[in-house]
Amino acid sequence: MPDVMKTLLLNPPSFENFDGGASSRWPATREIESYWYPVWLTYPAGMIPGSRLLDASPHKVNWQQTIQICKDYEFLILFTSTVGLESDVKLIRKIKEANPGLKIAFVGPTGHIKPDETLNASADIDFVTRGEFDHSVVEYAHGKPLSEIPGVSYRKDGKIVHNAERPQLHTEELDALPFATDIYKRDLQIERYNVPFLLHPYVSFYTTRGCPALCTFCMWPQTISGHAWRTRSTENVAREVKQALGYFPQMKEIFFDDDTFNIRKDHVLDLCAKFKPLKFQWSSTARVHSDYETVKAMADGGARLFIVGFESGDAQILKNIKKGATVEMGRAFMKNCRKAGIKVHGDFIIGLPGETRETIQKTIEFAKELDCETVQVSLAHAMPGTELYDTMAQQGFLKVEALADSGGHQLPHIEYPHLSKSEMMAGVNRFYDEYYFRPKVVWRIVKEALWDSHERKRLYHEATEFLKLRAERLKWVRKGGDFDKPMVPVPGASPASGND
Repeated sequence: MPDVMKTLLLNPPSFENFDGGASSRWPATREIESYWYPVWLTYPAGMIPGSRLLDASPHKVNWQQTIQICKDYEFLILFTSTVGLESDVKLIRKIKEANPGLKIAFVGPTGHIKPDETLNASADIDFVTRGEFDHSVVEYAHGKPLSEIPGVSYRKDGKIVHNAERPQLHTEELDALPFATDIYKRDLQIERYNVPFLLHPYVSFYTTRGCPALCTFCMWPQTISGHAWRTRSTENVAREVKQALGYFPQMKEIFFDDDTFNIRKDHVLDLCAKFKPLKFQWSSTARVHSDYETVKAMADGGARLFIVGFESGDAQILKNIKKGATVEMGRAFMKNCRKAGIKVHGDFIIGLPGETRETIQKTIEFAKELDCETVQVSLAHAMPGTELYDTMAQQGFLKVEALADSGGHQLPHIEYPHLSKSEMMAGVNRFYDEYYFRPKVVWRIVKEALWDSHERKRLYHEATEFLKLRAERLKWVRKGGDFDKPMVPVPGASPASGND
């Protein structure tokens, strides 16, 4: 084995336009095409000399091209997902046919949650990683035997071996990692990445890892990143910001894609003090806990927009999902953001435990009261590895085990005795209609594009895709929630019977 294996880090083309990737909290093919950056793959890419990061879907690299590219490598690190696993297994079979000596590691939440099932999905997989995999794959690329690498699972003598857990990285180790933006500059085209509510082009990376919140539906803290909140030093983050500004003069904003960017006031204030002299525009995730002093400091430091998971307008549902926030806190936070001049993109979920026809309408009215700049309304999805998945399976509410159809589009798979899948989908449609087809909201969106030709084209494209999706959803509801397309099963899952 050479000193360093020639390594390809792959965010695979599981499906056309699939955003399953190495930062996507909800792996799926988006009806409005959008992509998050493969942040998790950038860190090992920066520590393996001669490596390449290939983010296939946004760069329009198909299966055949991916197979050809893989012929030139000795080690493949593939970021898989529950939705994409079946497709990814088929892909690596073709890759191995073209390059039989290639070593393959699967990284991501799927291997962490179900290492045995993931390994058993294909004999072509040499090992899977559990937890943070930054150094696990780097050590293997540098020739370290699997038996000596913490946090991996692999086959030996016909049995699956699970090595000891790898300790999580903390501030000193996080600061020692390469900058994600170095790899963006080397391997990616930032114009390929689009998220409807962010300015285009944008760049994103993490300032922290982990989230102490206990939301039952959220995948990352319950899988790879964990609940322990760990920070990069504010000096380290500011250096990467300064570097990104130099690397990408065409960049419109930076998005800090932390699980919880604003969880601790003193850290946020320190960070924003370092951002202020850099005079750049940024957006981030946010919880509703910050007071006005913190929100104002973020605005002064360049904050433009927050993505906020309000989830529901019903107090009991928020308790059921262990949100750790109240409806009143959401109202106060929105008021502080409006006062400070920061826009908010609000996320809401239909179909969480405790949902009824009445609570759906209650959440719609709450959203209209908050009047966020934009909203996203999702059907509840119980991702394997989350508390919500375990609860729904135990109570018999996972009526469809599949999470996606054969094109990677998410499917509603939770249903209650008093609330059907089609009723919840109808609630999503009604939510969007009641929210967006208000004159003041239409004007708010259109006026942003009046003086910017790039934004006009983008708005037209997204509006066209949204109306097409709306028509498809209405058709689906009228049919009573029947599926036309083949479905992708959850690997290793038992039938949803309520007896698990």
